[in-house]
Amino acid sequence: MKEDLRNLEFLAINSKEIIEKQVDSYRQQHSYAGTIIGFTVLFIPFFLNSLDVSNQLLQFISIVPIALFITSILLMLSIFRSKPLDQALSAEKYEALMKKSYKEILLFEVQANKTSYIKNSVLTLKGNKRYSQGWDLQQLPF
Repeated sequence: MKEDLRNLEFLAINSKEIIEKQVDSYRQQHSYAGTIIGFTVLFIPFFLNSLDVSNQLLQFISIVPIALFITSILLMLSIFRSKPLDQALSAEKYEALMKKSYKEILLFEVQANKTSYIKNSVLTLKGNKRYSQGWDLQQLPF
């Protein structure tokens, strides 16, 4: 009698899709951070150039928004320094998995995806926090 493995197949496919969504979200965040850095870096020279003709008090007060923009850029840049996300099954495991049953392979895949998701959550939460802090600094009314 053949064993019904539909539930394990479902979990394996679903857990793989969750990892793919997590990785896509991570890449999208990197893209947004790059765009924000680009616009901010372009804005600072224009802002500094416009201060040449203003009075000294205004120049002194403008140090605060410039410092916040620089801090924001540094937070966004720190997103790019994070480690790459784990994407579950690696090619090195294929050799060992060839000797296992279909059920064991499915169980291994579900567990590998779960472990990857948990590891990746630490990185994505840290990146999301930095992204939000950098974005919030840029949204201050200066």
